[in-house]
Amino acid sequence: MAVRPPSAQTPPVVTERVFPDGSRRIELAGSWNLRGLAAEFATLAPRVRTLAADRGWNWDLTRIDVLDHAGAMVLWRAWGSARAPGLVLRPEQEAIFRTLQASKDEIPPRVSREWLWPLLALGSVALSLGRNLREILTLFGQALLDFTWAVRNPARAPWRELSAAIYHTGTQALGITALVGFLIGVTLSYLSAHQLRLFGADVFIVNILGLSIIREIGPVLAAILVAGRSGSAMTAQLGVMRVTEELDAMSVMGIPHTLRLVMPKMVALAVSLPLIVLWTSALALLGGMFAARYELGIGFTFFLSELPNAVPIANLWLGLAKGVVFGLLIALVACHYGMQIEPNTESLGLGTTSSVVTSITVVILADAVFAIVFSDVGLPG
Repeated sequence: MAVRPPSAQTPPVVTERVFPDGSRRIELAGSWNLRGLAAEFATLAPRVRTLAADRGWNWDLTRIDVLDHAGAMVLWRAWGSARAPGLVLRPEQEAIFRTLQASKDEIPPRVSREWLWPLLALGSVALSLGRNLREILTLFGQALLDFTWAVRNPARAPWRELSAAIYHTGTQALGITALVGFLIGVTLSYLSAHQLRLFGADVFIVNILGLSIIREIGPVLAAILVAGRSGSAMTAQLGVMRVTEELDAMSVMGIPHTLRLVMPKMVALAVSLPLIVLWTSALALLGGMFAARYELGIGFTFFLSELPNAVPIANLWLGLAKGVVFGLLIALVACHYGMQIEPNTESLGLGTTSSVVTSITVVILADAVFAIVFSDVGLPG
Protein backbone atom coordinates (compact mmCIF):
# COMPACT_ATOMS: atom_id res chain seq x y z
CA MET A 1 0.00 0.00 0.00
CA ALA A 2 1.40 3.38 -0.98
CA VAL A 3 2.26 5.73 1.82
CA ARG A 4 0.19 8.91 1.71
CA PRO A 5 2.02 12.17 2.38
CA PRO A 6 1.27 13.57 5.83
CA SER A 7 -0.23 16.78 4.35
CA ALA A 8 -2.88 14.86 2.39
CA GLN A 9 -6.16 14.36 4.23
CA THR A 10 -8.73 11.78 3.14
CA PRO A 11 -12.19 11.78 4.70
CA PRO A 12 -12.88 9.12 7.31
CA VAL A 13 -14.75 6.11 5.95
CA VAL A 14 -16.83 3.47 7.75
CA THR A 15 -17.45 0.26 5.79
CA GLU A 16 -19.72 -2.58 6.96
CA ARG A 17 -18.87 -6.06 5.70
CA VAL A 18 -20.81 -9.28 6.19
CA PHE A 19 -19.01 -12.52 5.31
CA PRO A 20 -20.53 -15.85 4.15
CA ASP A 21 -19.69 -17.51 7.45
CA GLY A 22 -21.97 -15.03 9.22
CA SER A 23 -19.24 -12.89 10.77
CA ARG A 24 -19.57 -9.15 10.51
CA ARG A 25 -16.78 -6.60 10.44
CA ILE A 26 -16.56 -2.83 10.41
CA GLU A 27 -13.55 -1.50 8.54
CA LEU A 28 -12.40 2.07 9.12
CA ALA A 29 -10.25 3.94 6.65
CA GLY A 30 -9.13 7.47 5.86
CA SER A 31 -7.90 10.17 8.24
CA TRP A 32 -9.30 9.73 11.73
CA ASN A 33 -7.67 12.78 13.25
CA LEU A 34 -8.89 16.18 14.40
CA ARG A 35 -8.54 17.72 10.95
CA GLY A 36 -10.14 14.83 9.09
CA LEU A 37 -13.10 14.55 11.49
CA ALA A 38 -13.89 18.28 11.51
CA ALA A 39 -16.24 18.18 8.51
CA GLU A 40 -17.73 14.70 9.04
CA PHE A 41 -18.13 14.63 12.82
CA ALA A 42 -21.83 15.61 12.92
CA THR A 43 -22.86 12.58 10.83
CA LEU A 44 -20.02 10.19 11.59
CA ALA A 45 -20.19 10.19 15.40
CA PRO A 46 -23.89 9.12 15.63
CA ARG A 47 -23.28 6.38 13.06
CA VAL A 48 -20.32 5.03 15.01
CA ARG A 49 -22.34 5.03 18.24
CA THR A 50 -25.18 3.16 16.54
CA LEU A 51 -22.84 0.49 15.17
CA ALA A 52 -21.04 0.17 18.51
CA ALA A 53 -24.35 -0.52 20.26
CA ASP A 54 -24.53 -3.81 18.35
CA ARG A 55 -21.89 -6.00 20.01
CA GLY A 56 -21.95 -8.44 17.10
CA TRP A 57 -19.64 -6.32 14.95
CA ASN A 58 -15.87 -6.80 14.89
CA TRP A 59 -13.78 -3.69 14.34
CA ASP A 60 -10.76 -3.40 12.02
CA LEU A 61 -8.67 -0.20 12.18
CA THR A 62 -5.65 -1.34 10.15
CA ARG A 63 -6.66 0.59 7.03
CA ILE A 64 -6.75 3.97 8.79
CA ASP A 65 -4.18 6.34 7.33
CA VAL A 66 -3.89 8.72 10.31
CA LEU A 67 -5.21 8.17 13.84
CA ASP A 68 -4.67 10.64 16.66
CA HIS A 69 -6.14 10.90 20.16
CA ALA A 70 -9.14 12.89 18.90
CA GLY A 71 -10.18 10.11 16.53
CA ALA A 72 -9.39 7.42 19.07
CA MET A 73 -11.51 9.23 21.66
CA VAL A 74 -14.51 9.26 19.30
CA LEU A 75 -14.28 5.49 18.95
CA TRP A 76 -13.46 4.95 22.63
CA ARG A 77 -16.56 6.81 23.81
CA ALA A 78 -18.75 5.03 21.26
CA TRP A 79 -17.47 1.68 22.58
CA GLY A 80 -18.38 2.65 26.14
CA SER A 81 -14.80 3.38 27.30
CA ALA A 82 -13.75 -0.20 26.59
CA ARG A 83 -12.21 -2.10 23.71
CA ALA A 84 -14.60 -3.22 21.02
CA PRO A 85 -14.99 -6.99 20.42
CA GLY A 86 -12.65 -8.46 17.81
CA LEU A 87 -10.62 -5.25 17.61
CA VAL A 88 -7.72 -5.35 15.14
CA LEU A 89 -5.07 -2.63 15.42
CA ARG A 90 -1.66 -1.69 14.15
CA PRO A 91 1.16 -1.43 16.73
CA GLU A 92 1.18 2.38 16.76
CA GLN A 93 -2.58 2.39 17.26
CA GLU A 94 -2.26 -0.05 20.12
CA ALA A 95 -0.22 2.51 22.07
CA ILE A 96 -2.99 5.13 21.80
CA PHE A 97 -5.71 2.81 23.10
CA ARG A 98 -3.41 1.53 25.84
CA THR A 99 -3.07 5.13 27.05
CA LEU A 100 -6.84 5.57 27.07
CA GLN A 101 -7.26 2.36 29.05
CA ALA A 102 -4.63 3.45 31.57
CA SER A 103 -6.31 6.84 32.08
CA LYS A 104 -9.59 5.05 32.75
CA ASP A 105 -7.96 2.77 35.33
CA GLU A 106 -6.46 5.76 37.17
CA ILE A 107 -9.87 7.34 37.89
CA PRO A 108 -10.67 6.49 41.54
CA PRO A 109 -14.02 4.88 42.21
CA ARG A 110 -16.67 7.16 43.59
CA VAL A 111 -17.08 6.63 47.29
CA SER A 112 -20.58 6.86 48.63
CA ARG A 113 -20.87 8.78 51.88
CA GLU A 114 -22.34 6.95 54.80
CA TRP A 115 -24.66 8.64 57.25
CA LEU A 116 -21.94 8.36 59.89
CA TRP A 117 -19.38 10.23 57.79
CA PRO A 118 -19.05 13.16 60.28
CA LEU A 119 -18.16 10.69 63.03
CA LEU A 120 -15.77 8.85 60.71
CA ALA A 121 -14.09 12.13 59.71
CA LEU A 122 -13.72 13.11 63.36
CA GLY A 123 -12.21 9.74 64.15
CA SER A 124 -9.78 10.07 61.26
CA VAL A 125 -8.67 13.47 62.52
CA ALA A 126 -8.26 12.11 66.05
CA LEU A 127 -6.18 9.17 64.81
CA SER A 128 -4.01 11.49 62.73
CA LEU A 129 -3.52 13.80 65.71
CA GLY A 130 -2.59 10.88 67.95
CA ARG A 131 -0.16 9.51 65.38
CA ASN A 132 1.55 12.89 64.94
CA LEU A 133 1.73 13.39 68.70
CA ARG A 134 3.33 9.99 69.17
CA GLU A 135 5.89 10.65 66.44
CA ILE A 136 6.68 14.10 67.86
CA LEU A 137 7.24 12.64 71.32
CA THR A 138 9.46 9.94 69.82
CA LEU A 139 11.47 12.57 67.97
CA PHE A 140 11.81 14.65 71.14
CA GLY A 141 12.99 11.64 73.11
CA GLN A 142 15.60 10.77 70.50
CA ALA A 143 16.78 14.39 70.36
CA LEU A 144 17.08 14.40 74.17
CA LEU A 145 19.21 11.26 74.03
CA ASP A 146 21.41 12.83 71.35
CA PHE A 147 21.77 15.99 73.43
CA THR A 148 22.88 13.90 76.42
CA TRP A 149 25.41 12.10 74.22
CA ALA A 150 26.71 15.42 72.88
CA VAL A 151 27.18 16.76 76.42
CA ARG A 152 29.15 13.65 77.36
CA ASN A 153 31.19 13.78 74.14
CA PRO A 154 31.78 17.49 73.47
CA ALA A 155 34.63 16.81 71.03
CA ARG A 156 32.23 14.99 68.67
CA ALA A 157 29.21 17.27 69.17
CA PRO A 158 27.82 19.05 66.08
CA TRP A 159 29.01 22.53 67.12
CA ARG A 160 29.09 23.90 63.57
CA GLU A 161 25.51 22.88 62.92
CA LEU A 162 24.50 24.44 66.25
CA SER A 163 26.26 27.74 65.58
CA ALA A 164 24.86 27.90 62.03
CA ALA A 165 21.33 27.27 63.33
CA ILE A 166 21.71 30.01 65.97
CA TYR A 167 22.88 32.43 63.30
CA HIS A 168 20.05 31.63 60.88
CA THR A 169 17.27 31.52 63.47
CA GLY A 170 18.52 34.28 65.77
CA THR A 171 20.83 36.82 64.19
CA GLN A 172 19.07 36.97 60.83
CA ALA A 173 15.69 37.39 62.53
CA LEU A 174 16.63 40.55 64.44
CA GLY A 175 15.61 42.92 61.65
CA ILE A 176 12.05 41.73 61.06
CA THR A 177 11.33 41.23 64.78
CA ALA A 178 12.62 44.73 65.56
CA LEU A 179 10.44 46.33 62.89
CA VAL A 180 7.27 44.44 63.80
CA GLY A 181 7.87 44.86 67.53
CA PHE A 182 8.37 48.63 67.22
CA LEU A 183 5.22 49.03 65.12
CA ILE A 184 3.16 46.89 67.50
CA GLY A 185 4.35 49.03 70.40
CA VAL A 186 3.39 52.23 68.59
CA THR A 187 -0.04 50.85 67.68
CA LEU A 188 -0.78 49.55 71.17
CA SER A 189 0.34 52.81 72.75
CA TYR A 190 -1.85 54.95 70.49
CA LEU A 191 -4.92 52.78 71.07
CA SER A 192 -4.40 52.69 74.84
CA ALA A 193 -3.68 56.42 75.05
CA HIS A 194 -7.03 57.29 73.52
CA GLN A 195 -8.91 55.30 76.16
CA LEU A 196 -6.77 56.44 79.09
CA ARG A 197 -7.19 60.10 78.18
CA LEU A 198 -10.98 59.72 78.56
CA PHE A 199 -10.56 58.78 82.24
CA GLY A 200 -7.59 61.02 83.02
CA ALA A 201 -5.33 58.02 83.68
CA ASP A 202 -2.50 58.90 81.31
CA VAL A 203 0.27 57.64 83.59
CA PHE A 204 -1.11 54.10 83.52
CA ILE A 205 0.13 53.76 79.95
CA VAL A 206 3.36 52.49 81.49
CA ASN A 207 1.53 49.69 83.30
CA ILE A 208 -0.46 48.65 80.26
CA LEU A 209 2.46 48.64 77.84
CA GLY A 210 4.99 47.12 80.24
CA LEU A 211 2.84 44.27 81.49
CA SER A 212 1.20 43.36 78.18
CA ILE A 213 4.38 43.51 76.09
CA ILE A 214 6.85 41.88 78.48
CA ARG A 215 4.47 39.16 79.68
CA GLU A 216 2.37 38.32 76.60
CA ILE A 217 2.79 40.25 73.37
CA GLY A 218 6.58 40.11 73.17
CA PRO A 219 6.98 36.33 73.58
CA VAL A 220 3.98 35.42 71.42
CA LEU A 221 4.84 37.90 68.67
CA ALA A 222 8.46 36.76 68.51
CA ALA A 223 7.41 33.10 68.47
CA ILE A 224 4.91 33.62 65.66
CA LEU A 225 7.46 35.50 63.55
CA VAL A 226 10.10 32.83 64.14
CA ALA A 227 7.61 30.06 63.38
CA GLY A 228 6.72 31.67 60.06
CA ARG A 229 10.30 32.50 59.17
CA SER A 230 12.67 29.97 60.73
CA GLY A 231 10.22 27.10 61.31
CA SER A 232 9.18 27.00 57.68
CA ALA A 233 12.84 27.18 56.62
CA MET A 234 13.67 24.17 58.81
CA THR A 235 10.82 22.14 57.35
CA ALA A 236 11.74 23.12 53.81
CA GLN A 237 15.41 22.27 54.38
CA LEU A 238 14.63 18.79 55.66
CA GLY A 239 12.02 18.32 52.92
CA VAL A 240 14.49 19.23 50.18
CA MET A 241 16.99 16.81 51.70
CA ARG A 242 14.29 14.14 51.48
CA VAL A 243 13.52 15.02 47.86
CA THR A 244 17.20 14.99 46.88
CA GLU A 245 17.73 11.74 48.86
CA GLU A 246 20.34 13.33 51.13
CA LEU A 247 18.61 11.85 54.17
CA ASP A 248 18.85 8.39 52.62
CA ALA A 249 22.53 8.98 51.97
CA MET A 250 23.05 9.95 55.62
CA SER A 251 21.30 6.76 56.71
CA VAL A 252 23.53 4.69 54.44
CA MET A 253 26.63 6.35 55.93
CA GLY A 254 25.35 5.72 59.46
CA ILE A 255 24.88 9.41 60.36
CA PRO A 256 21.87 9.85 62.69
CA HIS A 257 19.38 12.44 61.49
CA THR A 258 18.44 13.68 64.93
CA LEU A 259 22.04 14.27 66.03
CA ARG A 260 23.06 16.30 62.98
CA LEU A 261 19.78 17.90 61.93
CA VAL A 262 17.11 17.91 64.64
CA MET A 263 18.96 18.36 67.93
CA PRO A 264 21.05 21.40 66.80
CA LYS A 265 17.91 23.17 65.57
CA MET A 266 16.07 22.55 68.84
CA VAL A 267 18.96 23.77 70.97
CA ALA A 268 19.49 26.76 68.69
CA LEU A 269 15.89 27.93 68.96
CA ALA A 270 15.81 27.26 72.71
CA VAL A 271 18.84 29.57 73.04
CA SER A 272 18.03 32.23 70.44
CA LEU A 273 14.27 32.69 70.89
CA PRO A 274 14.48 34.00 74.50
CA LEU A 275 16.98 36.57 73.28
CA ILE A 276 14.68 37.46 70.38
CA VAL A 277 11.82 37.79 72.87
CA LEU A 278 13.92 40.22 74.93
CA TRP A 279 14.88 42.13 71.77
CA THR A 280 11.30 42.28 70.46
CA SER A 281 9.89 43.38 73.81
CA ALA A 282 12.53 46.10 74.11
CA LEU A 283 11.74 47.49 70.65
CA ALA A 284 8.01 47.29 71.32
CA LEU A 285 8.46 49.23 74.56
CA LEU A 286 10.60 51.75 72.68
CA GLY A 287 7.86 52.25 70.09
CA GLY A 288 5.23 52.55 72.82
CA MET A 289 7.41 55.04 74.68
CA PHE A 290 7.75 57.27 71.62
CA ALA A 291 4.02 57.10 70.94
CA ALA A 292 3.23 57.92 74.59
CA ARG A 293 5.59 60.89 74.43
CA TYR A 294 3.89 62.45 71.43
CA GLU A 295 0.33 61.38 72.24
CA LEU A 296 0.16 61.88 76.02
CA GLY A 297 3.20 64.03 76.71
CA ILE A 298 4.82 61.43 78.98
CA GLY A 299 8.58 61.89 79.01
CA PHE A 300 11.14 59.19 78.35
CA THR A 301 12.68 59.55 81.81
CA PHE A 302 9.36 59.12 83.58
CA PHE A 303 8.47 56.12 81.42
CA LEU A 304 11.77 54.34 82.13
CA SER A 305 11.77 55.15 85.84
CA GLU A 306 8.19 53.91 86.34
CA LEU A 307 8.59 50.74 84.28
CA PRO A 308 10.33 48.65 87.02
CA ASN A 309 7.65 49.68 89.55
CA ALA A 310 4.78 48.87 87.17
CA VAL A 311 6.10 45.53 85.96
CA PRO A 312 7.55 43.09 88.53
CA ILE A 313 10.73 41.31 87.46
CA ALA A 314 8.91 37.95 87.51
CA ASN A 315 7.18 38.92 84.27
CA LEU A 316 10.53 39.24 82.52
CA TRP A 317 11.60 35.76 83.64
CA LEU A 318 8.20 34.41 82.64
CA GLY A 319 8.60 35.89 79.15
CA LEU A 320 12.07 34.39 78.79
CA ALA A 321 10.80 31.00 79.97
CA LYS A 322 8.08 31.20 77.34
CA GLY A 323 10.78 31.87 74.74
CA VAL A 324 12.62 28.68 75.68
CA VAL A 325 9.46 26.54 75.56
CA PHE A 326 8.19 28.15 72.37
CA GLY A 327 11.58 27.65 70.69
CA LEU A 328 11.65 23.95 71.55
CA LEU A 329 8.08 23.46 70.33
CA ILE A 330 8.60 25.32 67.05
CA ALA A 331 11.79 23.43 66.22
CA LEU A 332 10.23 20.09 67.19
CA VAL A 333 7.14 20.61 65.04
CA ALA A 334 9.17 21.93 62.11
CA CYS A 335 11.58 19.00 62.16
CA HIS A 336 8.73 16.51 62.54
CA TYR A 337 6.95 17.75 59.43
CA GLY A 338 10.24 17.99 57.58
CA MET A 339 10.97 14.33 58.28
CA GLN A 340 7.47 13.32 57.16
CA ILE A 341 7.74 14.91 53.70
CA GLU A 342 7.56 12.49 50.77
CA PRO A 343 10.10 12.78 47.91
CA ASN A 344 7.92 15.03 45.73
CA THR A 345 7.35 18.76 45.44
CA GLU A 346 3.64 18.65 46.31
CA SER A 347 4.37 17.03 49.66
CA LEU A 348 7.07 19.64 50.27
CA GLY A 349 4.60 22.50 49.93
CA LEU A 350 1.91 20.83 52.03
CA GLY A 351 4.42 19.88 54.73
CA THR A 352 5.79 23.40 55.00
CA THR A 353 2.29 24.89 55.24
CA SER A 354 1.23 22.36 57.87
CA SER A 355 4.40 23.04 59.83
CA VAL A 356 3.77 26.79 60.06
CA VAL A 357 0.08 26.42 60.93
CA THR A 358 0.76 23.75 63.56
CA SER A 359 3.64 25.70 65.09
CA ILE A 360 1.57 28.85 65.52
CA THR A 361 -1.32 26.83 66.96
CA VAL A 362 0.99 25.05 69.41
CA VAL A 363 2.51 28.37 70.48
CA ILE A 364 -0.92 29.85 71.23
CA LEU A 365 -1.97 26.73 73.14
CA ALA A 366 1.25 26.78 75.16
CA ASP A 367 0.75 30.47 75.92
CA ALA A 368 -2.76 29.70 77.19
CA VAL A 369 -1.31 27.02 79.47
CA PHE A 370 1.26 29.53 80.79
CA ALA A 371 -1.51 32.07 81.42
CA ILE A 372 -3.52 29.56 83.46
CA VAL A 373 -0.65 28.04 85.41
CA PHE A 374 1.09 31.34 86.23
CA SER A 375 -2.03 33.47 86.63
CA ASP A 376 -0.92 34.61 90.11
CA VAL A 377 2.74 35.17 89.26
CA GLY A 378 4.15 38.61 88.45
CA LEU A 379 0.90 40.56 88.65
CA PRO A 380 0.81 43.72 90.79
CA GLY A 381 -1.22 43.37 93.96
